[in-house]
Order: sequence, then C-alpha cells, then structure tokens
Amino acid sequence: MAAKICYLGDGRLSGAAGYLAAIMQQHGLPFDHVPSDEPPPAAFCRRRYALYVVSDYPAARFGAAAMTHVAGRVAAGAGLAMLGGWESYFGRSGEYHQSPLAEVLPVVMQTADDRCNYAQPCLIRQVAEHPILRGLPWDAPPGIGGRNAVAAKPGGRTILTAVEFAVRRVGGRFAFVQGEESPLLVVGRHGRGRTAALATDVAPHWIGGFVDWGDQRVVQNVAGELVEVGNWYARFFRNLLAWTGRLHVPVAEEL
Repeated sequence: MAAKICYLGDGRLSGAAGYLAAIMQQHGLPFDHVPSDEPPPAAFCRRRYALYVVSDYPAARFGAAAMTHVAGRVAAGAGLAMLGGWESYFGRSGEYHQSPLAEVLPVVMQTADDRCNYAQPCLIRQVAEHPILRGLPWDAPPGIGGRNAVAAKPGGRTILTAVEFAVRRVGGRFAFVQGEESPLLVVGRHGRGRTAALATDVAPHWIGGFVDWGDQRVVQNVAGELVEVGNWYARFFRNLLAWTGRLHVPVAEEL
C-alpha cells in the first residue's frame, strides 16, 4: 500500500486547507488535495491511498460511488479520518448521515443540524490513553469554539471530550460552572482499517485556541502563504494522521 494521503476539503491550500497541509509538509507526508469546490478526480477510484481525510467536504460533491470506494479501501486496511465542520457529519443541511461513510466511521451522526458553537470556554479533556495523545500536555488543555454533535458507536472508543463552561462575573471575579461533556475524538476500526472521527475542525474558526496550543511556534509555507501554529497542535494532528493511516513518521522528528 502506498503511504500517501488523500485530503478532501477545507477549501484550497491557499486558505484553510493550508493548516493541515503545513503539518503534512513538515513531516514529509505525501498527499493529494481535493479542494472543497471540486469533485474527486476521474482516476480517484483507481488510486490506493493509505489514508483518506475528509474535512468540511460536501457529500454531494464526493458522490456515492467514490464514498463506496473509500469504504472498501478502509475495509481492506486503509485509514479514514473525518474532521468536523459545517459540511462534515450531518452539518448544517445533511451531509454524511446516510452515506456509505456513516457505516465506516466510529460515530453515530445526528439526523438534524448538529452544529454547536461556543462563545464561552469549551475545553478539551483526555479520557483515555491512546497513541494519538502521547507526548502532549493534556493537563493544560486548549479550548475550541465549536463542534459537530456526534455519539460514539458501541465499537468506538472516545479518547477526548469537549467540556462546556458557563462563565459569569460574581463580585468582581469570574465564576466558572462546568456544563455538558460530549465526545470530541472517537477512534475505531472498520474491517482491517483504522478510523477516527474528530468533531471539531482543523482550521479556523471552530478550532479556536487549539490552533495556537504549544510552547513554540511552527511556521510553514504552503501555496505561497505562511501558516503559523502552535507546536502541540501540530503534533496532535501529526499523531492523528500517523495512527489512523499507519504512516511511518520518524520518532526523532519532534516539533
């Protein structure tokens, strides 16, 4: 199996898609990108990728035949990761909840608008040990600004949750009250392949402060544009791609 990634969505590389592209370039992970406003190329169903990443990519543009091909590739051992967005999961108008990928992913999707937006803090909590989460300071978690509402399937394993907080000023000080806790990252398997469902996005705006999570900065030029992010954010997505696609990233190559 060729160790190459097919990345579908998040607009174009000169825009939001540049964030994930920057991480892949930093680690020498080869990929093909399909912009959100284009269908998969004619040769798509003849190609054998190690990992498929679907992120804010319209299901109608994807097409049932191409999704059925991806489902078969995952059953044979490829990886599939879906990242959140207005055109991921159910999204704003019904995208993937009745698609071939709904059977593959480790989450149950809503049957109505699943978008959740947070003006006040929504923090990430680690709830299980997993290779994707290793080497990251989850005791100092980042915040996010939104997510898709999903539930873990019986065979799925939730490893990160999103914890809502309500904040009020009381006597000149801020008082934080913890609210609902919901699945944020669920991992699983389909046939011989690995699957991952992240309910927030990789690039602004839902990713919120997560994009700057780190004690160092990572800068990469993508399609003539500079992308600058936190090193722990970059490491998290590197880990997510590497685990889901069984990709070999040198251990010594740390950001």
